[in-house]
Amino acid sequence: MVRLNVAAWVVLSLTACGAGGRQQPKPSQSGTVSQDVADTHIALVYDRPVARGRTLFGGIVPWDAVWMPGANWATTIELSRDVRIEGQPLGAGRYSLWTIPGPTEWVVIFSRRARAFHTRYPAGEDALRVRVKPTAGSHMETLAFYFPVVGPDSAILALHWGTTVVPIAIRVAP
Repeated sequence: MVRLNVAAWVVLSLTACGAGGRQQPKPSQSGTVSQDVADTHIALVYDRPVARGRTLFGGIVPWDAVWMPGANWATTIELSRDVRIEGQPLGAGRYSLWTIPGPTEWVVIFSRRARAFHTRYPAGEDALRVRVKPTAGSHMETLAFYFPVVGPDSAILALHWGTTVVPIAIRVAP
């Protein structure tokens, strides 16, 4: 009986990892981005879905419904100090990031529950909701977060997938 359990474990392990003992790559690869703004460190960890010719917003991502920008486990943002997001205060800490996409306006949600699966929005745990206007950009095949603008005490965090760019203004709290 013990041999059967060990043999089953070996077969399952080799199946999960492939014959060479290496894990198979995830369809949505992991990514990180960080930026220091003044004395504040901002870091995001996320998995990056790929467009693959699909209609993204208003297609696989419905309008006016909660969507987690990423895949697998929820995208997280960690702030070393208090900041202002789109003019609204948000305390230092780690949050999961959610959105409600719309054709002309998006709601960006920072949830107190940092560890959440991407399809299970933690209702009732919002730390902050802000509204932002999306813009159009060049095609980005794989979802990306980046900081296109960084100043002495502020930055823009961009969520970019397909031709949609969602700029989120961050200012370091004085």
